[in-house]
Amino acid sequence: MKQSLFTLEHTRQLTDDTYELVLSGDTSAITAPGQFVNIQLPGRFLRRPISICNWTDQALMLLVKVVGDGTRELVRCVPGTELDVLSGLGNGFDPARAGAHPVLAGGGIGIAPLYGLAQRMRDAGQAPTVALGFRSAKDAFYLEEFASLGCRLLIATEDGSLGTQGFVTDCIRNVPECDYVLCCGPLPMLKAVHSLPQLTDGQFSFEARMGCGFGACMGCSIPTRDGYKRVCKDGPILYKEEIVW
Repeated sequence: MKQSLFTLEHTRQLTDDTYELVLSGDTSAITAPGQFVNIQLPGRFLRRPISICNWTDQALMLLVKVVGDGTRELVRCVPGTELDVLSGLGNGFDPARAGAHPVLAGGGIGIAPLYGLAQRMRDAGQAPTVALGFRSAKDAFYLEEFASLGCRLLIATEDGSLGTQGFVTDCIRNVPECDYVLCCGPLPMLKAVHSLPQLTDGQFSFEARMGCGFGACMGCSIPTRDGYKRVCKDGPILYKEEIVW
């Protein structure tokens, strides 16, 4: 974990409530896709944990969905704003364990960490299938960015306005050769993906309300087969065999 100041370089609106933020700063503490940062906002007691979408040596990219006053303030920050950031939090995905035919499954804002993951897997010679789920076509984002990586891209929308009508699980069932999943999204989606019989193993990114974000307060502890684990410190990535519902 590293605490440092980052400078907001630009903000791009992707949908009605989803934004891309690029910040410049010291990213040396970030070691794996799937980690997150914890951002301090003026006048707010608790920091805001945000998944890392992608990063370089000197820049950090975040995808932020507005869900309350804190995230609304964050996306309204003007370029040049300095933000106090805890970086390199949590344990990330391990692409080396993904096997020959992995699928990256994301729902809504949960697709954020999958972009940096997909890029690094492609750079390493892996060829993941990417399955993304949204409520409707107007809620979809980052499709061109994933396609530009050369990934096979599958889309599902609940109303059928784009891609397969249904959920991410409906896309995955159509590619039975994909037997390993790296997944991020809302809890019902994680549970549904976890139950797919074709998946022999996988890595699942969990969300939880956090107090500190680095394992001191124990407020984000969840039960696993190996006892309680902290989402912020022992996660957010848990392996398929660890998870209890």
